[in-house]
Amino acid sequence: MVNNPVWLEVALNGGAGLAYQPNIPITPEAIIAEGVACARAGAAIIHLHAYDDHGKPFENADRYSQVIEGIRQQCDAIIYPTLGLNVALDERLEPIKVLAKRGLLEWGVVDPGSVNISHTSQVAANANGFLYANADSDIRALLELAVRDDWRPAYAIYEPGFARLGKAMANAVDGLKSPIYRVMFSDGLLFGMKPSAAAVRFYAQHLADLEADSAWMVSGLDADIEAIMPLAIELGAHVRVGLEDAPFGCQQSNVELVEQATETILKSARPLATADDIRKFS
Repeated sequence: MVNNPVWLEVALNGGAGLAYQPNIPITPEAIIAEGVACARAGAAIIHLHAYDDHGKPFENADRYSQVIEGIRQQCDAIIYPTLGLNVALDERLEPIKVLAKRGLLEWGVVDPGSVNISHTSQVAANANGFLYANADSDIRALLELAVRDDWRPAYAIYEPGFARLGKAMANAVDGLKSPIYRVMFSDGLLFGMKPSAAAVRFYAQHLADLEADSAWMVSGLDADIEAIMPLAIELGAHVRVGLEDAPFGCQQSNVELVEQATETILKSARPLATADDIRKFS
């Protein structure tokens, strides 16, 4: 694994808002500043959500362009936005189509499956969680768009079957760049698995069985993955950290989370990847 540099991604804010993560950057200026600081601390990949002037999440190509260009002007990183939820397919696709046309999209979100996202507190209160639905036709449309506009799919793997479906659908699309398989762990949300050594070993084998040379990454929602990072790195995984993924109410900053992950990577047998290292992945 020594010749396999570790990709470090930071997810700056997410869509849950300040109620769940009070330290996330919301304004364009804050998102740009934290993105640049995280890149300088070791993150070669930056994932972000856009917020409007009232602090509400929204999918707007101009706002995304503003922050992506603002970060690019100060550092080299792979920067990619989220994908809209609970709207018609055309509305989901429109912002990323515009960003691709402007030359601002290297990666894009494609989540190959549907899942119930419910917190332990919601279950205890007999409250509903969130049904995250992705029809096969929507997944297929995104993969075809990725080929047309030349960007790499970033898969979020909430459940093991997501990887199986994602691999099969990727195989059916000619000319597609190899997807990234980002395994989602959680402590408080009741999908998939908690972050543990057993779960990391399971996914390492599961993904190797699907595709021997797949690029996979550990991450999560409301998850503390610090303890599993060394094993994941040893087994060939890459790493994503940041306030979108961290335990709700996290008091650390994005930069602190990146610095901590960078330190862990530098203690391993694998080097830290640059953005150019990652771009060479086929």
